[in-house]
Amino acid sequence: MQLSDLDINKTYTYADYLKWTFDERLELIKGKIFKMSPAPGSVHQIIFGAVFNSLYNHLKGKPCKVFSAPFDVRLKKRFSDNKDITTVVQPDVCVVCDPAKIDIRGCLGAPDIMVEILSPGNNKKELQNKYEVYEEAGYLNIGLSIQKKKHF
Repeated sequence: MQLSDLDINKTYTYADYLKWTFDERLELIKGKIFKMSPAPGSVHQIIFGAVFNSLYNHLKGKPCKVFSAPFDVRLKKRFSDNKDITTVVQPDVCVVCDPAKIDIRGCLGAPDIMVEILSPGNNKKELQNKYEVYEEAGYLNIGLSIQKKKHF
């Protein structure tokens, strides 16, 4: 099966997502397929490194753990099994303080912190679609790091 074999108008679940073996990285947002951007550029990576390292160093020796993409975060409104989960995102960086949320496949439920670093080409998805699902998952304050096209 290839990505082009899927019906983009259909609603998919995490159970479907687990069966796919595409080379492309995907996210599911409310059951809809979103292709992830190509590999991030150097400015994105510099921002990522600064954020990840700061969080990692601050949380060293504490129960909270820092994860980076690709790392599946399955957002749900209540207890669900894979066939009921329709949102699977891969934030650039996330922090999970509840070890019960971590399993072999990633994080089940909303992390305590999620960081998205915007790059040209993914701004609409990040700002609109992910904002909505993050808000529904209980995030009250959402901050996004926006990568500008000029040098720092």
